[in-house]
Amino acid sequence: MEMNGVAHIQLTVCDFAACRAFYAELFAWLDMQVIFDSPQIFYGVGSRTGIAISPVDEQFRDQQFEQRRIGLHHFCLRARRREDIDEMHEFLKSIGAHIVHPPEEASWAPGYYSVLFEDPDGIRLEANYVPGKGNLAADVVLPLDVERATRGA
Repeated sequence: MEMNGVAHIQLTVCDFAACRAFYAELFAWLDMQVIFDSPQIFYGVGSRTGIAISPVDEQFRDQQFEQRRIGLHHFCLRARRREDIDEMHEFLKSIGAHIVHPPEEASWAPGYYSVLFEDPDGIRLEANYVPGKGNLAADVVLPLDVERATRGA
């Protein structure tokens, strides 16, 4: 089977109100349409991608997101242009998002350029741009940057 991308991702959040406000601004900026908006789910769709948030069960309300715990580490949105990453960085600054790192190049793929940020619960999101076929280009041989991977990039 050849996949057609990732259909959606759903995140469980502790501070649903703060996260809903954050994702509402992010969805609007990304031109995503809000499909569901209720106390149980906030879900936006655009560019063949869906992102949903839902509130944590009461028994887990005192816990916080931990990037290195079992489960989600982060998720990354793919931009069509390198300039989109710079524009997203400016947008993120304008809404007061916590930026882990501003736009920077990295060795994950040839031309890899990304910005890394967090939602109000500390869940990490990344937006990147990789030109051409990236790591799937026939002539690409990259060393694995283990040090960076273990730092939680």
